[in-house]
Amino acid sequence: MPIVVVVGGQWGDEGKGRIVDLLARKARVVARYSAGNNAGHTIVNERGEFKLHLVPAGIFYPDKTCVIGNGVAVDPEVLLEEIDDLQSKGIDTSKLVLSDRAQLIMPWHIALDRLDEDSRGEHAIGTTGKGVGPCFVDKVARRGIRVADLLRAEDLIPRVRTALDYANRVITGVYGGEPIAFDDCLARYVEFGQRLAPYIGDVQAIVLGAHRQGAHVLLEGAQGSLLDLDHGTYPYVTSSVPSSSSGGAALGVGIGPTDIQRVVGVFKSYCTRVGNGPFPTELFDETAATLRDHGKEFGRGEYGTTTGRPRRIGWLDAVAARYSVRFNGLSALALTRLDVLDNLPTIKICTGYELDGQLIETLPARESVLDRVHPIYEELPGWMEPTTEVRNFDDLPEQAQAFVKRVEKLLECPVDLISVGPSREQAVIVNPIF
Repeated sequence: MPIVVVVGGQWGDEGKGRIVDLLARKARVVARYSAGNNAGHTIVNERGEFKLHLVPAGIFYPDKTCVIGNGVAVDPEVLLEEIDDLQSKGIDTSKLVLSDRAQLIMPWHIALDRLDEDSRGEHAIGTTGKGVGPCFVDKVARRGIRVADLLRAEDLIPRVRTALDYANRVITGVYGGEPIAFDDCLARYVEFGQRLAPYIGDVQAIVLGAHRQGAHVLLEGAQGSLLDLDHGTYPYVTSSVPSSSSGGAALGVGIGPTDIQRVVGVFKSYCTRVGNGPFPTELFDETAATLRDHGKEFGRGEYGTTTGRPRRIGWLDAVAARYSVRFNGLSALALTRLDVLDNLPTIKICTGYELDGQLIETLPARESVLDRVHPIYEELPGWMEPTTEVRNFDDLPEQAQAFVKRVEKLLECPVDLISVGPSREQAVIVNPIF
């Protein structure tokens, strides 16, 4: 049976959680492999609306094993709050497993994240301030603290002392901030370890065990591929590897790349971005406001799940999307929020960039170039009728079908799934993913 990866194809917020929730019903294991609580997934099901930041979106199926992989930066306080919230609403978390190899977000990571952003001024990256970037810095610098260290105070004490001593010198000496107290920090994390101990385990063994037994495994990405540390719009990227081709999916749960059979890329029918960085198709007109506030009265507008910040809005960028398809090695697309376009008389897709009279058909590496390009648009007629009740592709309005087929051609990848609303059943399955 296949291991399927679900990745975001744009700058995040594409609706990956909604797609994972839909696909999870056929999987035995659902594994989150990257990012931290700087990412968020909104799930709408028969129990209500849920906002997840660390727990995989498969948690709403009691028969699924949900794992948080070693590639995730884990704030234990946030994770425990999320577990408590789910349990208070009757959600069973007994089959949740946290990798003993995952890195921990510590108090100094959050402090350094915010201090560094402040120091950048107008050149700030636009991080969420959750400490994820500094956590990955410590991981690479080999002074990170891992989930396994929580299990024995004898392991935790020297690691916290060494890492905190270094962090305090940076906080006070470089940024002029207030140092973090060792005793308070240690006491909190000892308590976190005691509470999380029942959830800590060997994620790699769980994922590979299910795969070798012939069960479906679903790997859940967080954030978007255009925020990838290697392939995204650097330096306005995240500190992890949300894409599949960078090794993020395989490394994030401890498997080999040959174990992955399919990679599904999730794309909005338009485009959004949170934080700073280039965005060639960004809109500032009434259309942007219409798209941003669609469904706002139901809590569905374009506002960040983690931060609540209004998302920047633009037309679908086929240049950036096609680049994402290629470096992720996507085998299928999931196109979300098609229904948001229902009332637009005209819909645009960016098919190329123009720079100094030259046509550009791939995503430039240099931020200074991407900031200067002008999008070349193709206009398609809107369908001006609701799609939220449609469940078969042939029942979509003719113009909506034409839009989907044009996206397939421009991105050079088939659309296997279309989302026409936030609820689990509001989906058009063109071809089964599993």
